[in-house]
Amino acid sequence: MEFFRIRKDIPFMRHALVFNIVSLITFLLAVFFLATKGLHFSIEFTGGTLMEVGYAQAPDLQQIRKQLEGDGFADPQVQNFGSSRDVLIRVPLTKDTETSKIGERVMASLAKASGGTQGAGAAPELKRVEFVGPQVGKELAEDGALALLLVIVGIMLYLAMRFEWRFAVSAIIANMHDVVIILGFFSFFQWEFSLPVLAAVLAVLGYSVNESVVVFDRVRETFKKKRGLTTPQVLDHAITSTISRTIITHGSTQMMVTSMLIFGGAALHYFALALTIGICFGIYSSVLVASPLVMWLGVSREQFVKAKVEKQEAVV
Repeated sequence: MEFFRIRKDIPFMRHALVFNIVSLITFLLAVFFLATKGLHFSIEFTGGTLMEVGYAQAPDLQQIRKQLEGDGFADPQVQNFGSSRDVLIRVPLTKDTETSKIGERVMASLAKASGGTQGAGAAPELKRVEFVGPQVGKELAEDGALALLLVIVGIMLYLAMRFEWRFAVSAIIANMHDVVIILGFFSFFQWEFSLPVLAAVLAVLGYSVNESVVVFDRVRETFKKKRGLTTPQVLDHAITSTISRTIITHGSTQMMVTSMLIFGGAALHYFALALTIGICFGIYSSVLVASPLVMWLGVSREQFVKAKVEKQEAVV
């Protein structure tokens, strides 16, 4: 299925060096922000208390947040959960406060906020409370890093077996480019890095490699079918012939992700934001990072087309 077909190949590889210099600068900036500012981890990684509270009427989240900060809770996270009357509260771990008393203190703060704005009849109802210890958070961070590493190794092995080592190396560099840039955005703006965001990063890895596989498959097909084309011309033809498919696939995906970003509320906001960044840079890296790398690593037609071996006639 194609919305349109471009008759003349677009010379992407003519500007490959410029695109990769831009990518390198963006990548180095992301690494710089990660090294200097770090990530703003959620309580799943740092430890803390999570509470779900129900109200008879929709509460004022800003008022609740101010009341919690006024009562000594540093950086409390308050957001709607499921409906406008259900509130999810995350309180970071504190050293000098007993875990068992944090819930009581939070509920006391919520009672003050409700009494001051909505009257005594609007007292909150505690639905659940969960505590994440620092050791659990450390294990989650280690498991998340291990999952990221295993995904990278799996992708590299898959591409090396399906295509050729040059494609595997190029795709992994491009995919790591996407991951580091996503993390760089979260570091620069100090957006909360939670388990859903980690899931989005892993999803971007698979999503980005899918685009690379489509382009690489067309490159291999073009090498086999079209003679007389140089490697840059083959890459230009492969990318141009998949543009329509790219627009349909990524456009449809981004429509869904945008709906989550706008209507999903705070619970899905950073998850959808990470996916949005990943989709945009995934297209860019698959076309303008991975393909030039394949070219510079020396891919050629001879690697895909086996030379015919003439059979020697038997001598009687």
